[in-house]
Amino acid sequence: MIHLLGTFEYSRIAFVGILFAFAATCIAIAKLNPYLPKDMGRQYAHDGALSAGKPRGAGIIFVLTFVVAALLFAQINIEIAIYLVLIVVEMLTGFFDDASEKPWGEYLKGFLDLAVAVVVALVYLHYNSSEVTFAIAGTVVSIPPVLFAVLTVVLVWASINVTNCSDGVDGLSGTLTIITLMTIFVLDNVLGITDSFNYCILLFAVCLLGYLWYNATPSKLLMGDAGSRAMGIFIAIAVLKMHSPFLYLLVAAVLIVDGGLGLIKVSLLRFLKIHILKNVTTPIHDHVRKKLGWSNAQVVFRFAIIQIVISLATVYLVLI
Repeated sequence: MIHLLGTFEYSRIAFVGILFAFAATCIAIAKLNPYLPKDMGRQYAHDGALSAGKPRGAGIIFVLTFVVAALLFAQINIEIAIYLVLIVVEMLTGFFDDASEKPWGEYLKGFLDLAVAVVVALVYLHYNSSEVTFAIAGTVVSIPPVLFAVLTVVLVWASINVTNCSDGVDGLSGTLTIITLMTIFVLDNVLGITDSFNYCILLFAVCLLGYLWYNATPSKLLMGDAGSRAMGIFIAIAVLKMHSPFLYLLVAAVLIVDGGLGLIKVSLLRFLKIHILKNVTTPIHDHVRKKLGWSNAQVVFRFAIIQIVISLATVYLVLI
């Protein structure tokens, strides 16, 4: 009875925590957005000049609000506390870039992302095994720790950067991230994973919803790299804690295609002088706006619909 009573009491605290996270994010953004740096326009994005003058870097607000909510309402252990610190670190690297008059170079940001990814891999392996569950097949495979660490670094680095590259349309990356995180939350429960980080997923999602209240077209402010990079690392950690990291390819499929194709295209051209997708503008959200005439709202809705369909199919595959 004591255990059941404790569970019931905590569920009520968790309920309050979710409401607090949303309300606190909305209030904090309303009060603090005048102090954010101003966007100078997205040089290479379709209609990028329209963002000029808007407050940028709002990620610092909703990420810090999430951390406060997690500390107040989630059952934090040392592992999760370290993840919270790393999320804040990634957020700060993005915010300082947002606030800088001269944008940081790609190589510097890439190196910082790599360093954070290495720490995530080391922390995860310290507190968890290197076993991977192939949820769709229902099998568990033990991967050598060194190989697992390398794959984890790739996952974290890729997640940070594809999420960052998808941030170019009002509400797009935030909406896709919420769908991805809620898919992971459902899969966690299907797979019987109910540790404390599972609740953190809900807190992060509702903080993002608070941000989207102001970012819906026409947006009043932008998350900047402070938000997109924090979202990317959070998604990677959430997938790792699900113990089925390869499901990232499905639960974040639209983010990967939208932001990842551009990374591949630029990397091949820069380092190997191979030019692919010559007639495709990347990120893909710019292609569909420029070449197909989609409005911002159509991009968000249609990309979200595609990811929801993939997510539902993934959940069904895992269930059976």
